[in-house]
Parts: sequence; C-alpha cells; structure tokens
Amino acid sequence: MGTVRLYIDQPLCAGQAAALDGAQAHYLGNVMRLAPGAEIEVFNGRDGVWSAQIAALSKRAGGSVMPMAQAGPQRMPPDLWLAFAPLKKARTDFIVEKATELGCARILPVTTDYTNAERIARERLQAHAVEAAEQCGGSYVPEVAALQPLDRLLANLGDRRVMWADEQRAGEALGLPAQGDSHPEGAPWVILIGPEGGFSDAERQRIAACRSVTTVSLGPRILRADTAAVAAITLWQATLGDWMPGPCPAI
Repeated sequence: MGTVRLYIDQPLCAGQAAALDGAQAHYLGNVMRLAPGAEIEVFNGRDGVWSAQIAALSKRAGGSVMPMAQAGPQRMPPDLWLAFAPLKKARTDFIVEKATELGCARILPVTTDYTNAERIARERLQAHAVEAAEQCGGSYVPEVAALQPLDRLLANLGDRRVMWADEQRAGEALGLPAQGDSHPEGAPWVILIGPEGGFSDAERQRIAACRSVTTVSLGPRILRADTAAVAAITLWQATLGDWMPGPCPAI
C-alpha cells in the first residue's frame, strides 16, 4: 500500500499537533485501517508536504496528527483557471477531479444559455478536489468557485487571457501558439469550455469580443464537454504550463 496522504487546512510545522475532524479520523482508522503511531503524509496547500505520525483517533472527537519533518516543497500550479458549464453529476465530478490532477489553480462553474445543470453542490465538488489532490501526489487544492453567469466571468477577467475551445472550429489548424510576444511567460489564463449544446450566438459574440482571446480547435472530432475540458488543459499545460522544461511561474 502506498503512503496515505491527507489534506489538512491548518498550519503545519514540526512538533505542533494538527487536529483531525471526525470524517478524517474515520478515513484513517476505519477505511485505511491505521492506528496511532502510523506515519502518513499531510499537506495544506501552503507549507509543503510533511511526514506526520497519527497521534490519536476517535470516532467522536476526531483525532490529531503530529508533523515531524517536511517531506517535500510546496508546489503551486500555474495561474490557470478552468471555466466550464456544469453537466450531469458524474461528469461534473470528473471535470473537477481531472482539473485538479492536471494542475488548474481555480475551477469556475458558469451558467450559459444552454447549461443543463442550474445548480452545483459546491461543498461536494470541493471535497472531490481535495480527494484528487491527495491521490495524485499534489500539494495544492484548487478552489471550486460558486456558480456564476458567463457574463459575470467575462466582465471580471482583468488582464487574464482566454483560451476558447470552440467546438465549431473542429478540424481546423487552430492550436495554441508557443510562448512569445503574443503569449508572454507567466501570463494568467482561463480555459473556457461550453455546455453540451455549445455556446449561443450571442455568447459567441461576447467571447470573441474579449480583449485577449485565443481560439483553439481540439482536433478533428467534436468532443464531449468533459473530454474537451481534459484535452484543453492538456494542450495548455504541454504548450505554456508546468509540463514544459524549466521553471513555470505559478500563482
């Protein structure tokens, strides 16, 4: 069995105990079958990865762990957001999990003219992001933002660049240009993925009018929205992100 990893939203330093809630104590004791004295890894998204020893576990009171030494540095993702229209439950869960694993800094569900789901279970989606970070070896958990209208997102981008995965351009040679004058190193980005029915004509006009938008094609076939999200993040990371050799500015 690999090392058990746990996200704890508390400061981490050697010799200072960190409390566990009941769900975390249940996971360690009843799911992973660990007992006080066992060693795990903990992280909080700020202080790196720490080796820690389980100090106490209780069904009612939760428990605690004792950080012992830093096992790895804090690794921050690039300043990349993913904006997408929520889908059915399982597919939305999939997008959040994969966006976390692939290195997005923030996840923003948006409502569009053709959005199928008008609500999200934000706390549940945030828990999926935590689980994905624990399982993939990451040390950062992206925020899953509250659901907002597409217009509000577009109006508050500031200097953030937009990578628009346009399903109507499938099959065209529209990749993402490499870093250079038009794509400076360290620029903040947002990837925009539409709903299953695509963006409406009015929305397409608003997106195209953004100050800094790059339209890309994701290959010769029209992808399902959850597949498109994974493909778009992969394209960005392989071209401009922290999959590239050398340092990549992070958030």
